Amino acid sequence: MSFGGPAGQIALMHRIVLDEKRWIDERSYLAALNLCMVLPGPEAQQLATWCGWRLRGPLGGVIAGGLFVLPGALLMMLLAALYALYGKTTLGEGLFFGIKAVVAAIVLQALHKLAKRALKRRLDWVLAAAGFAALFFFNLPFPLVVLAAGLIGASVAQGDGPAPGGPMPATVPLSRSLRVLLGLAGLWLAPVVGAALVLGPDHVLTQAGAFFARMAVVTFGGAYAVLGYVAQQAVETYHWLTPAEMLDGLGLAETTPGRWCWCCSSSVSWRARARSTACRR
Repeated sequence: MSFGGPAGQIALMHRIVLDEKRWIDERSYLAALNLCMVLPGPEAQQLATWCGWRLRGPLGGVIAGGLFVLPGALLMMLLAALYALYGKTTLGEGLFFGIKAVVAAIVLQALHKLAKRALKRRLDWVLAAAGFAALFFFNLPFPLVVLAAGLIGASVAQGDGPAPGGPMPATVPLSRSLRVLLGLAGLWLAPVVGAALVLGPDHVLTQAGAFFARMAVVTFGGAYAVLGYVAQQAVETYHWLTPAEMLDGLGLAETTPGRWCWCCSSSVSWRARARSTACRR
């Protein structure tokens, strides 16, 4: 049901979880949303995970977060398979020719909305211009640019005083939080390590898993903020896709519900696996 990107997903969750089901109060929901907005990764999925955790503990969080992405992931895998089989036919090429034009308009509209929401001060515009120059003209690594911008923003914010309302009280012991963090980090890295051990570190699935695992910790600003970097790495560095195929994958992902950036990675790995199999044959 969650077409329309993170904004539509968050609004839909608000209506169902608060207005219809009355599972969570408004204040807690907004506090969790603010926390998810400053974390890397998809804020709508993080918010869904938080809602599940708030209602039924860790197991509820795993179920809510997993089922938030599963329908879109399965649908995207099906579409990617159809694209790999029939994307080069006359009908398929005509279909994706029209999709690419719409995708360009969607990206431009998202860029305009993101700029209006995020760039409010002169320093914001300066950092945005400097970040663009660092990525486009000097080809600096995207994580390095994000880290530098974060450090500059943190140094400037130190003079603004404490946030309104003060810090939230800690209700969970630090030792327990560290144990949970280490356990989840192990689960997060287990598929990549397993692929490296079984398939080898140079296998396309190992490389794709490692790349998107790294991307998960630097995707500040939403999916569109890292779209250029993902496209650059997938096309120019790893040669998983051609530029045209990258646009086709984005077009497919835009037609599906759920987290399209996650589904786009599924399309990349699926397409790469198909190409790797063809090369071995």
